[in-house]
Amino acid sequence: MGIRAAGPDGYAGGVKAVADSPRAVLGAGLIVAVQGAAALVVAVVLVLRALAGADQHDANGYGTAAWFAFVGGAVLAAGWALLRGRRVGRGIAVFANLLLLPVAWYLGVGSHRWGYGVAVAVTALAVLVALFSPAALRWVERHP
Repeated sequence: MGIRAAGPDGYAGGVKAVADSPRAVLGAGLIVAVQGAAALVVAVVLVLRALAGADQHDANGYGTAAWFAFVGGAVLAAGWALLRGRRVGRGIAVFANLLLLPVAWYLGVGSHRWGYGVAVAVTALAVLVALFSPAALRWVERHP
């Protein structure tokens, strides 16, 4: 009850999740995993800056690092799930990349750092286009 016997190829239900995933989903998973890893690197840098005595009056380095670690871990897990062919990572990946679009706008318009803004926008749009491509949507329908 609740546990299915493995199929002839060793997988429950005979489904190989990674083999069934379209390239768009795998590509999006790779980008999302890199985004999550980058957020974790930012968290480490913020902690090191705070330990080195950086000014904490404008922003708390430890609190910001905790936020980046939490979000980065969730985004990294979403990317890993997509790379493994798991649908559960799609929602977090879409949400995170939708949130990156206004960040990209601020980087370009507000901070006048157009190179960073364009890079963030292009990666966020690439993930969204990949996860809403026809192949990815068919994959989501097949994997409830």
